[in-house]
Amino acid sequence: MSNDHTFQKATFAGGCFWCMVKPFDQQPGIESVTSGYTGGATPNPSYQEVCSETTGHYEAVQIVYDPEVFPYDELLEVYWQQIDPTDPGGQFFDRGHSYKTAIFYHDEKQRILAEHSKQDLEKSGKFNKPIVTAILPAKEFYPAEEYHQEYYKKNPVHYQRYSHGSGRASFIKEKWGENDEQ
Repeated sequence: MSNDHTFQKATFAGGCFWCMVKPFDQQPGIESVTSGYTGGATPNPSYQEVCSETTGHYEAVQIVYDPEVFPYDELLEVYWQQIDPTDPGGQFFDRGHSYKTAIFYHDEKQRILAEHSKQDLEKSGKFNKPIVTAILPAKEFYPAEEYHQEYYKKNPVHYQRYSHGSGRASFIKEKWGENDEQ
């Protein structure tokens, strides 16, 4: 068991934050995964404000993790496999700035690892369009309303319908093969 001082933060925007919690939540060394908003200028925005596309915020997840158990480069691998990194207008049927993809780095090491992982994905040939996911410095993170937290556990039937109905689950299966995270 690790001491609290070893935990670090990772922040990822990947479209609807409901679908970004489960894949990370089920990994070893993950202390918490919080749905929220980041990247914009409006302090402590509400879901309605973020969805209005006037705050500049992204829907995102902030992960508190033990890098000795689950290193940042492994978090990046999980992240890339949850999104369409070639979509500049959002994710799946969720459109707009708040649903765009971004990696928010918390230090220089994270920035370098994120840049390298993006370059590796571009070189892999897995996608035939450019990788447009932004790599940005972390900004203030505002937790979303309680009903958004751990949505996949609180509303499993609706979560499954949303994941499949949005096209996310089939995209992940097509690009990455069988994926029990959905």
